[in-house]
Amino acid sequence: MLIPTEPIGSIPRPAGLIEAVQRQNPLDPSLDALYDDAVRDTIERFEATGSPVITDGEQRKYHNFWTYSVEGSHNTAPDGFRIPFAAGHIRRMPRLVSGPFHYERYADSYLAIAKRYTQLPLKQAVISPSALSLMYPSKELPGYTREQFISDLLHEHQTEIRSCFKGGACKVQIDFTEARLAVKLDPSGALLASFIELNNLALSRFSETDRQRIGVHTCPGGDKDSTHSADVDYAQLLPSLFELQAGNFYVALAGEKDRRRVLEIIRSTLKPNQRIFVGVISPIDPHVESAQEVCDRVLEAAEYIPPEQLGTTDDCGFSPFCDDTSTSRDVAFAKIAARVEGTRQASRILGQGR
Repeated sequence: MLIPTEPIGSIPRPAGLIEAVQRQNPLDPSLDALYDDAVRDTIERFEATGSPVITDGEQRKYHNFWTYSVEGSHNTAPDGFRIPFAAGHIRRMPRLVSGPFHYERYADSYLAIAKRYTQLPLKQAVISPSALSLMYPSKELPGYTREQFISDLLHEHQTEIRSCFKGGACKVQIDFTEARLAVKLDPSGALLASFIELNNLALSRFSETDRQRIGVHTCPGGDKDSTHSADVDYAQLLPSLFELQAGNFYVALAGEKDRRRVLEIIRSTLKPNQRIFVGVISPIDPHVESAQEVCDRVLEAAEYIPPEQLGTTDDCGFSPFCDDTSTSRDVAFAKIAARVEGTRQASRILGQGR
């Protein structure tokens, strides 16, 4: 296709897996068969959509997309950073209580399992350094400075991405959902600026070739049909976002009230070496978009973004937190199939006009 299309990542878990994880330790080896069945079924259904790039649906990220790498750490407490959603519920991060900081697992371990079940290109989502930086408390930890923490954090993030590339990932997507939330928490922009600086420190450790295979995802959050920062104006985020030294950007757009205004902002701030994957599917909207709706959204985006710099995606993962059952697996894959077919139709139309 002229216009590439990729998923963001997560797919709702099967009910049996969710129930089992809630009953017992998610790391219990007795659950391996359930995890494997979930991964295999997810990949088979992904392939059936015709998607040229797929994921494992994050089936083995047994809690969420944000803290998978540090779940089970002995030096954390559960009362960390609060993420409030518009629906009224709150998600919390673990809080670091002592050093050193290190990952309990890297995302390439999920990739290795997914590769057993497909020959299609697999992308792998990883969490951003800025998100995990929120684990460090406001008061400095005895014997473990924030500077030491940041050094360890960047090392772990770099190790994870390199491991994913070595493991065969076609793309690595850095989840940066806290970007828009940062503007809400600090309208001055200082918090967002610190996040951009930290993530660029990490990206600077990679070659230009590698950075063209790295992407950054931004969205207003998506959990239980709710968001955490949809009320933040994209004009306060996108110019800073595109300062990140990555080759690909996955921008939630389908759920925006004024898509054309957002596209105008993208056009005015987009750099020549960046590809923008615009969201054409809203995972938290129960309506299943038609291929024609998707095609129309792609053609709309192509009025502002050159086709050679345009791609399509979903606004967010369909179940970033594993206990979210607000969207069914059937609905998720129906939406993905519409994205793939609608992008294919738009590619044909745009190709004829070139």
